[in-house]
Amino acid sequence: MSSPLRNNMSSANRGVNGVQHLLVPWRLQIFPPAPIRHGVEDDDDDEIEDDVEIALDIDDADEMAEDEDGIDLFAGNYERDYKNARDDTNYEGADIDDEGEYEELDAASRRQLEARLNRRDRELARQRRMPAAFLQDEDEDGDLDLINQPRRRRHHYDEDEDEDMQEDIMEEELSLETLQDVKSSSLVEWIATPSVQRTIRREFKAFLTEYTDDHGVSVYGSRIKTLGEVNAESLEVSYDHLSASKAILAYFLANAPGEMLQLFDEVAMEVTLLHYNDYQQIHSEIHVRITDLPVHYTLRQLRQTHLNCLVRVSGVVTRRSGVFPQLKYVMFDCAKCHTRLGPFQQESNVEVKISFCANCQSRGPFNLNSEKTVYRNYQKLTLQESPGTVPAGRLPRHREVILLWDLIDKAKPGEEIEVTGVYRNNYDAQLNNRNGFPVFATILEANNVVKSHDQLAGFRLTEEDEHEIRALSRDPQIVDKIINSIAPSIYGHTDIKTAVALSLMGGVAKVAQGKHHIRGDINVLLLGDPGTAKSQVLKYVEKTAHRAVFATGQGASAVGLTASVRKDPLTSEWTLEGGALVLADRGTCLIDEFDKMNDQDRTSIHEAMEQQTISISKAGIVTTLQARCGIIAAANPIGGRYNSTIPFSQNVELTEPILSRFDILCVVRDTVDPAEDERLARFVVGSHSRSHPGSQPTDENQASINTEHDTEVRDSAINGGEPKQEGEIKQELLRKYILYARERCSPKLYNIDEEKVSKLFADMRRESLATGAYPITVRHLEAIMRISEAFCRMRLSEYVSAQDIDRAIAVTIDSFVGSQKVSCKKALARAFAKYTLARPGGGRRNRNPERGQRATTATMA
Repeated sequence: MSSPLRNNMSSANRGVNGVQHLLVPWRLQIFPPAPIRHGVEDDDDDEIEDDVEIALDIDDADEMAEDEDGIDLFAGNYERDYKNARDDTNYEGADIDDEGEYEELDAASRRQLEARLNRRDRELARQRRMPAAFLQDEDEDGDLDLINQPRRRRHHYDEDEDEDMQEDIMEEELSLETLQDVKSSSLVEWIATPSVQRTIRREFKAFLTEYTDDHGVSVYGSRIKTLGEVNAESLEVSYDHLSASKAILAYFLANAPGEMLQLFDEVAMEVTLLHYNDYQQIHSEIHVRITDLPVHYTLRQLRQTHLNCLVRVSGVVTRRSGVFPQLKYVMFDCAKCHTRLGPFQQESNVEVKISFCANCQSRGPFNLNSEKTVYRNYQKLTLQESPGTVPAGRLPRHREVILLWDLIDKAKPGEEIEVTGVYRNNYDAQLNNRNGFPVFATILEANNVVKSHDQLAGFRLTEEDEHEIRALSRDPQIVDKIINSIAPSIYGHTDIKTAVALSLMGGVAKVAQGKHHIRGDINVLLLGDPGTAKSQVLKYVEKTAHRAVFATGQGASAVGLTASVRKDPLTSEWTLEGGALVLADRGTCLIDEFDKMNDQDRTSIHEAMEQQTISISKAGIVTTLQARCGIIAAANPIGGRYNSTIPFSQNVELTEPILSRFDILCVVRDTVDPAEDERLARFVVGSHSRSHPGSQPTDENQASINTEHDTEVRDSAINGGEPKQEGEIKQELLRKYILYARERCSPKLYNIDEEKVSKLFADMRRESLATGAYPITVRHLEAIMRISEAFCRMRLSEYVSAQDIDRAIAVTIDSFVGSQKVSCKKALARAFAKYTLARPGGGRRNRNPERGQRATTATMA
């Protein structure tokens, strides 16, 4: 009995001929024509080459011959398979079972078999049109199943091979040079690629483990060890170090900080676990804090181009909210099937919402699983531009700053901080309703917060600056040089310049045994006639002091100077907002038109002037704010001009509690003196000529200016005064000098003449009672100690000398005598002359006590 497979050879040969008939025209369209060799015999004893090629459709057999990259079906191998050779046209008999008995198929069975083959062909055709994701996988034993193999379409041969190559590259780990070639439409999409993320992880890990300083010591290895010793969760990474070592990572960080910081945090935890294996039990995450970002912006310079970028800004904290728990990784429980869903990462600006349950397809409700949900600390600050950086005539800008994780309570109202963070935008429904079109509110998500008062005003002194300051402090005339360098555009006013210099230097704050705080800042009151440059002095101090806040008595209320309580529009929580005294913490507060303030408003600053704190008890908030600042106030006398025939307390609308809190009182009178007025006019004209923006000093003009200056110096010497020495120290160097003195110098009182000070205090109290002037209290005795420490700071000395005490006594006596009425002023000057003659130059200065009082401003512009 012949085999049914043998009997169906004619059908198989018919299939081959049919394929030739179908394939040849397609080949003629694409490739050059090739001769088709005939002579394929149709013998019954032909041997098959493979059982599978007979059983399957010829198209599937061709597809089996293809590999993944594809094979040209019309190469030389195709003609070679059909060459006129007997060995190739005969089937192998080893694969044919001749011994079995098979019945010959009748016509009905043959039609049934052909129908089955046709159905199989249609099924294969449908699978070719189905997506590859719905096709079955390969067999587990690794053999290829031609039926389940997806057919390669004709147009696949025409596809661009670069796309396949790019897909292969995405699956590999890239080099640092290849990482720079961004192959996506945006940088965020490129960083989201798995191969790019693996490369970033590898390079940043190498940076943390291999970066060394000039001495070959691992920088971040020591920082990680310190981090583990104090159980911290923040690792500071310098942007300068990163840009010098891995510039492409620094570029990615500045332009896509959200994605890069997440990768950096994960790598930082991996490196930390190399040193401390169980550190993840202490903190679940390590946060990389970026420092030394080179570009610094002000709040008013932020634009839409900075959105989702890393920026560095500075300002003063005006408001701070409470601490709230914020969702970080959210887990939900399905209320119907109790399936646990998640975790889902909660972003700051997008709320996580679940549409349906993946198990039961239910649409809710979904309950928050509080046990498995991960929270993080959340706090919001309001950052306002520093008073010294606001342009003239402009209102200060402010931004909301979000603090997360361990940045909570890094700053409080009144402190000046520097924030490095991501500038983001979020949806604000109220803002859209108000504007009538889509507008986004902007926030600053902080990555690092640094207090500016740590370096006092935010700029650091270099070694060259310190060397120059130390060399300047060794000058024996340094005290006089500093006084003469205060407000050089103002003529005269030696007493006011001395008081301002002392206030800028300040004394040393102390804590008594009973935990009583004794202030070290010096408060000064300037009282005088109009046009005597009081406001001009305040403006100069605002530009010279390392931190100064300017306020006007007419426009400042009690809450504007101290603190106010307001409701947060977002959280509806009552928060504190610091006033001028709070914002000037560790600096100087300047108040002009002090006499124009209401009595109630002036009473509110009593505590701030002596205890240097502000107590708040409003809207359920009971707290104390710091106001450690010196106050320089300017006031006009009653009636406009000072009346020398009545006591000081009757010339100004200030109560005795306020007057006793001022350490130095400076009374400025505008008297008529022809010789002094001539020198003043010459100084004003020369100052205007030198300060004109269009003037360029030529040799003739410079010689004329020098001649005028020499004449001025000669006239001053003839009249018994000292040569004028304005501007001996440049303003920038003077500012650094004051900063260095306040930061590095803390003078100590050692072997002072206690008997002399105590006797002076007793004499001043007796004379004040006899003359009816403002009373002398213990505060004035403490003021002598503070003033002597300020003189010592001018010399950068560690101990207060007798010379500093004599200078402080002279300033105190001049303040006391200058505020008396004219009938008793000369008698008091003679009575206290024994104390003032001991000061440097006291005998010469005492010849004309009125000389330092008569002056006016050189420039009013």
